[in-house]
Amino acid sequence: MCQDCGCSITRHDHSLNPSHSHSETDHNIATNPQLNDKKTLSLIHKILDKNDIEAQHNREHFEAKSVTAFNIMSSPGSGKTTLLEHLHLHMDLKYAVIEGDLETSRDADRLTARGIEAFQIQTGSACHLDAFMVHSALHHIDLEPLDICFIENVGNLVCPASYDVGTHKNIVLLSVPEGDDKIEKYPVMFRRADVVLVTKCDLLPHFDFSIEESKSQLKKLNPNVELIEVSIKDTQSLRNVADWIVKHMGGNA
Repeated sequence: MCQDCGCSITRHDHSLNPSHSHSETDHNIATNPQLNDKKTLSLIHKILDKNDIEAQHNREHFEAKSVTAFNIMSSPGSGKTTLLEHLHLHMDLKYAVIEGDLETSRDADRLTARGIEAFQIQTGSACHLDAFMVHSALHHIDLEPLDICFIENVGNLVCPASYDVGTHKNIVLLSVPEGDDKIEKYPVMFRRADVVLVTKCDLLPHFDFSIEESKSQLKKLNPNVELIEVSIKDTQSLRNVADWIVKHMGGNA
């Protein structure tokens, strides 16, 4: 999908040849040779290095305004926007949201309708936000009255984990319908998390999802990460999330 993180240059070797059956392509899956090419890898590293410099610039910009920034990452549909719609009811802090999606401004519109300042980034084909996109969005957000800026990243459990966008903490959502196996399947994302919110917990009786198994998997990948069970229908669970955010204001551990 995107041109710089490497996901656009992997493919099935024979997937473009309709004469091959499904079983044949299954046995011929390979990484594009470009990913083993020194020039390509050097270019990717340069892009990431430039991104990291811009991310630090964003962080300094937030800190100059005494704003704590949180990067919210997850699969599509895990409840990122819904959480942000409700969180202001349980937290006496003012926040704005920078929204990332491939197309439409639906999520930003939802938040604006709730009285939450939001700016939408439409990434086109890019499967993640980067520091430069966030920097551009900051020109449209007044940080002066804010305590917090949330960056709601593009729904994706892979690429967003590789890009520092200039935030202070990473919040990763995992919804009950997705299954508890996603933690081991997508380890990079969960290693980067400062807190994991298991959302839609009101659905636990209807899905084969184990909170204890999730905690066990997380402990192996990221011993210091916290796990919070969340349901929009459970006021106390939202307060628990708000308490965690307040605790980590200003980048505090």
